[in-house]
Amino acid sequence: MINDHKVMACMKLGSKPDAFRQQGQSWFCTTGLPSDLTVEVGDMMFHLHKFPLLSKSGLLEKLIKENSDKEEAIKLHDVPGGAPAFELVVKFCYGVKLELNSSNVVRLRYASEHLQMTEEIAEGNLIAQTEIFFNQVVLRSWKDSMKALQTCSDFLPHAENLQLSKRCIDSLAVKASTDPNLFGWPMMEHCAMQSPGGSVLWNGISTGARPTNCRSDWWYEDVSSLTFPLYKRLISLMKSRGIRQETIAGSLTFYAKRYLPGLNRHQNLAHGNFVAAPSEEEQRHLVEEIDSLLPLQKGVASTKILLGLLRTAIILQARTSCISNLEKRIGMQLDQADLEDLLFPTFAYSTETLYNVDCVKRMLDHFLAMDQATGGTSPGSVNNEQSIGSSSLMPITTVAKLIDGYLAEVAPDTNLKLPKFQMLAAAVPDYARPLDDGLYHAIDIYLKAHPWLSENQREQLCRLMDSQKLSLEACTHAAQNERLPLRVVVQVLFFEQLQLRTSVAGCLLVSDNLDGSRLLRSGIACSGEAGGCTPPTAVRENKDLKVGMDYMRMRVSELEKECTTMKQEIKKLGRGRSRWSSISKKLGFRMKMPLCSAHEDSVSDQQKSKVGKIHKLQAVITKQKQLLLADASCHPS
Repeated sequence: MINDHKVMACMKLGSKPDAFRQQGQSWFCTTGLPSDLTVEVGDMMFHLHKFPLLSKSGLLEKLIKENSDKEEAIKLHDVPGGAPAFELVVKFCYGVKLELNSSNVVRLRYASEHLQMTEEIAEGNLIAQTEIFFNQVVLRSWKDSMKALQTCSDFLPHAENLQLSKRCIDSLAVKASTDPNLFGWPMMEHCAMQSPGGSVLWNGISTGARPTNCRSDWWYEDVSSLTFPLYKRLISLMKSRGIRQETIAGSLTFYAKRYLPGLNRHQNLAHGNFVAAPSEEEQRHLVEEIDSLLPLQKGVASTKILLGLLRTAIILQARTSCISNLEKRIGMQLDQADLEDLLFPTFAYSTETLYNVDCVKRMLDHFLAMDQATGGTSPGSVNNEQSIGSSSLMPITTVAKLIDGYLAEVAPDTNLKLPKFQMLAAAVPDYARPLDDGLYHAIDIYLKAHPWLSENQREQLCRLMDSQKLSLEACTHAAQNERLPLRVVVQVLFFEQLQLRTSVAGCLLVSDNLDGSRLLRSGIACSGEAGGCTPPTAVRENKDLKVGMDYMRMRVSELEKECTTMKQEIKKLGRGRSRWSSISKKLGFRMKMPLCSAHEDSVSDQQKSKVGKIHKLQAVITKQKQLLLADASCHPS
């Protein structure tokens, strides 16, 4: 009799009431007949009768004949499943009521095979009964197949000899790769139910409900309960059956989250998913195996998960090939990474830096190599994107912004050497940065955290950014930044003036266009009137233009003050030199030391250079003032 219900399918065997009782480590039959056979299984003694066992088991028949002249107990320590399985076998031999289900069918199948309970010994023997139930009930149900497969891991290598685990894996792979709505109750548990047009039956009665479409990840949690050897075989078979790469990667991700604690730093596992953390050796093996199973296709696994796997692999000192593969996978989709996930520390004792900058550099190299190989980005395409004003950034531009943010985060590390900082910053192509504001921000933080850098090192660092690609706000900040070299400040001021001049020209062009259109509109509107008219929009536009001109005048005034301050500093250097000359004359020094002479010549050259730059800057400012005055006279407020 077979009952296939929602909880677990079962089959009833035997009809007699239970006639066994346990006392300590012994089992006794309560039929009233004295026992004539003792079987020892593990630490349990079974006091039984010969005939029921002889009629069902070929092995016991052989052992009983061999020990007919002895009164010793028959030892069956190697029976699969131990004493619990042998207890069920004994009940079957005595015809006692026995329930066969997916939890015990595997152990009974192995035990019956070991005890040689074949059809040649007795018709309808235990091997045949377990095979019927396994093939006709268990393998047809997802839930029962999962339960049976979980018990197979306790009986290796017996499971391989009878191919029970293989049959379960084949059944599960078929069900996972097919429409789940085609199967029975065990798979409907993963689907929501709705009533209109119902066709689902329960005990032969229509419930008025029908299953809705199931999600493709409905089986993830179930298979994650398998031991990894069985799980690996199942996933490998699913891949060979052509299941979508994203689905395979999703299952691997779920499995990794369950058994690798490092992947769940910022989230709590759902109830029922918590398991004891495996050992470090087991976790290292799991990371390496998951890396080998992950599809190579770009984007099948999230960058956050891949970075978590990489962090775990580095901590656990996984194989170099595993770490390299994960870096390549992340590099292929680096534009999808979050800055927070890139900030994992250096775990090597030989490295002094706080963050693993070398790893990020390798991932960036992989991204750039892939981008170049696929022809995804060129300087022209980036420029076109910026001119069009697209709201969505190209991948190369997104990565450049990400790296600039990463540089700003690692810059405060005092152990981060200048060459390593420069190496990562220079790895991003110039065309990938529409603006260098992010890079300037990172450089400024690095200069603040490393005040001992020489002037030459500061200038070398500042060469990474292009002053022409700084926004007006960044230029304003840089012009007042005491940490920047003087040459860089002068260069920034020069390009800021160019930006102001361009802005003024743009305002004038817009103003002229507005004046022309306003005159045209007013001429049309006032053509029938005797007097002139002044539309309110013209007054508002004049006010806006006046505000813009006032701001530009104020900015030019600030630049003049900065130039005056720089000139005063140069004059102070000159007064210091003349004071030294007068002192030397008073003390009677007629000959100057060569070193002092060389130093003065150097100072003089520096002064001349700085004065020349200041004069050039003054000329730019003067010309800009003239333009502003001319504009003001042409457009009175």
